[in-house]
Amino acid sequence: MPHPYVLLSAAVSLDGYLDDTGPERLLLSGPADFDRVDEVRASVDAVLIGAGTIRADNPRLLVYSPERRAARVAAGRAEYPLKVAVSASGELDPGARFWHTGGEKVLYTTDEGARRARRTGIAADVVPLGAVLDWELLLEHLHEVRGVRRLMVEGGGTVHTQLLQQQLADEVQLVLAPLFVGDPEAPRLFGPGVYQGGRLRLVETRVVEDVVLMRYEPTAPGAADRVVPADRHWLRLACELAAQCPPSRTAFSVGAVVVAADGTELARGYSREAGDPVVHAEEAALAKVDPADPRLAGATVYSSLEPCARRASRPRPCARLILDTGVRRVVTAWREPDTFVEGADGTGVLTAGGAEVVVVPEYEGRAKEPNRHLLG
Repeated sequence: MPHPYVLLSAAVSLDGYLDDTGPERLLLSGPADFDRVDEVRASVDAVLIGAGTIRADNPRLLVYSPERRAARVAAGRAEYPLKVAVSASGELDPGARFWHTGGEKVLYTTDEGARRARRTGIAADVVPLGAVLDWELLLEHLHEVRGVRRLMVEGGGTVHTQLLQQQLADEVQLVLAPLFVGDPEAPRLFGPGVYQGGRLRLVETRVVEDVVLMRYEPTAPGAADRVVPADRHWLRLACELAAQCPPSRTAFSVGAVVVAADGTELARGYSREAGDPVVHAEEAALAKVDPADPRLAGATVYSSLEPCARRASRPRPCARLILDTGVRRVVTAWREPDTFVEGADGTGVLTAGGAEVVVVPEYEGRAKEPNRHLLG
């Protein structure tokens, strides 16, 4: 099931703390960054925080700029984003400011937590998720039932940690403040545990008064048939590569990217690349990787169109080329239609060879766009 785009937002000290242990909240950034956060809030469909943040900070979680709220209304949106709280226990103060400011609110909790929250009179739509909190189910519900396409997560550390460790975050916006906390009892942004392998991709740095904003995206592919945010990034890139293909009336425009398990891009390619009128995207990409590279066995091939099962222009179709490299995971946006090959079934060839094929239909429109002239 599709999820919202999940953006994690936090500010930390130079030594990685969210706050100190004093009675007042530690202000890590200044007016300009608070205004930047307000702008991001105004751009999303929902903002989410955990129960610990509600208890510790008693936030309102509003869009404060009247101009931004007016722009939301003018665009046909609610004045405020949906406010989302998460609590396994449901033990929350019904008098907290979170429940009595802004627009709609929803609380995601467990079955037992829902009974407790309803008894205490929490002013929100209470949604039980079962015996335990299930982040996948929560995000699916937000997307399918509440129509949330962009979700901003503002804490706390436990929530950020869980979403990153479960590979559910599309982006991290981290503000680094020029001070130290140094108190081992103070809350830190990220807790211990198993995170994605490899390095995140730095997509932006920006100085905001005396703090620095850094934006990162995850890169490590999912495993087997599980689609993670990095899969969507790489598949989106494959679709963008398809748009670079020289036009043709006798072949599809396709883009492909080969990515190692740690998120390292090994190669990319697109149909008819470098003036070769018959080269396919996967073929072009794989030709740039050393066949002896040990990372191929754990790599994922992203292709905007299902790899071909049969072709007249080369002795081996792309599905067979992929299997021969040792790659055993393929992510694609679109199954090949019968436009040029009757009964095309690259997926069948790949699965018969032991590969996992994952289709992400939300990108089908992007994959088809450079091929509209072939589809009638």
